[in-house]
Amino acid sequence: MPKVDVVDLTNKKVDELELADGVFAVEINTALIHQAVVAYQAAQRAGTHKTKSRSEVSGSGKKLWRQKGTGRARIGSIRSTLWRSGATTHGPKPRSYKQGLPRKMFLGALRSALTAQLNDGLLTVVKDFELADHKTQGFSGVLGALGADRKVLIVENDDNLNLERSSRNIAGVTLIGGYELDPYLLLNSNRILMSAAAAAKCNEVLA
Repeated sequence: MPKVDVVDLTNKKVDELELADGVFAVEINTALIHQAVVAYQAAQRAGTHKTKSRSEVSGSGKKLWRQKGTGRARIGSIRSTLWRSGATTHGPKPRSYKQGLPRKMFLGALRSALTAQLNDGLLTVVKDFELADHKTQGFSGVLGALGADRKVLIVENDDNLNLERSSRNIAGVTLIGGYELDPYLLLNSNRILMSAAAAAKCNEVLA
């Protein structure tokens, strides 16, 4: 079983934690991770695009001129798709882009992503995120001590008001609960700061 150092907010080692082989030491399945990431990104699409059909654009339905004898092309309605301000043919309609991903596949991709980030040395287990106050400046100092900059993903199990308030105004920092873990979020981060409680929960739930 892989062991990781548990550090405090000053980046000093205070303990060790054993991680489950079935969660943090699995064979990395890149195809499965790719499928999970594509499904996540597809679910983020709003799908609100829309164009108007002939029944929705403004304009009379009256035939503009007689069918024959004018020398002009025949036309039935000013709302024709061939005319300026007319309708759009086969335009996009509101739809959902969500892709179904079986739970077993999602969990497999999640284990692979956790293993990959641990192998790359991007996962740090923090004893807890007990902050003295909710000031952004103080938490920025914590991130600096932990060597976390740019894209940082913080995983905390319990509600932590000080952590939520101090981290929400820092660009590139994302705070999620353990139940919100996703392969895309893990792989889209340069550093992952996970509380010891969240890591223990991963051992328990994902093993």
